[in-house]
Order: sequence, then C-alpha cells, then structure tokens
Amino acid sequence: MNPTVSIIMGSTSDLPILRKAADFLEQMEVPFELCALSAHRTPRAVEEYATLAAGRGIKVIIAAAGMAAALPGVIAAITPLPVIGVPVDSTLQGQDALLSIVQMPPGIPVATVGINAGLNAAILAVRMLALNDPELLSRYDEYRRNLTVKIEKANADLALIKDYKFKTN
Repeated sequence: MNPTVSIIMGSTSDLPILRKAADFLEQMEVPFELCALSAHRTPRAVEEYATLAAGRGIKVIIAAAGMAAALPGVIAAITPLPVIGVPVDSTLQGQDALLSIVQMPPGIPVATVGINAGLNAAILAVRMLALNDPELLSRYDEYRRNLTVKIEKANADLALIKDYKFKTN
C-alpha cells in the first residue's frame, strides 16, 4: 500500500493538530504518511521530498507550520501537487502562520484551511481525491450524511429542554 496523501509537520509538536487529519484519512481508507520536515532546519530534505513526492504516488500534500510558516509555500514552490496549508497556533494566536501561508505570490498557490484545522485539511484532500475515486466519494458522502444526522439529533434534543420559562420551542 503506497500513500496518496502526505501529512507533513514542521515539528512533532504539531502532531496533536494533525492527528485529526490522520484519523479522518484512516476512516476514509486513504493511505497516508506522516513526516516531520522543516523549511528552515532541513531545507535540503524538504526540497528532495517535494521533488520526489509525485513520483512516489503522492496526490495531495497537507503541510502544517506555525510562526513564519514557510513549509507549505516552499513545498508548493517545488511540487506540481496540490498543497493544503494548516496554520498552527504557536504565536500571535496563529495569525502570523495564517497570513504566511495564505499570502503566496502568484503562481504558487497553497489551499489554506483555518488555524489548527487539521481535520478540514484532510476533508479537503479527500474531496480532491474523490473526484477520480467513486468508492472514496461514496465513503465521503456517508460521512456527510452522518454529519446531517448528528445535527438533526442535536436539534431534536434541544427541543426537549424545558428548563426555561421563555423558551418557545
């Protein structure tokens, strides 16, 4: 089994955020890999990784980074694959990382999800992969149906609350 999604973190301290991505890819039965690479500390390894990723069968890269958050952009500058950036809240409530990832120059796009939104990065990766994989699309559609059921149940449960004098539903 070869990975089709690569989850890359600038530091293993980002793993709690990316665990949600890994869990979702596992649930969707999408082969993935986890790597730690740093645009600043291991630039040659990042270059080699990004150069070889497509040839290894990777289809989508999820890259998380905090502070200067150069990792997603550096990878996107080298590989033709779609890169999804996950800004990590390490300083300035993650605003610095968000702006670093989203403000890429023309020609070097990085799809960017919200701060610490590892799960949404994996969902976006699955949506991309499902364009050419009917079985994956079916699993993803089931996931979406379950989200609807969960909210419908929550709404029904809220209707049962009778603790308030002025609650009208």
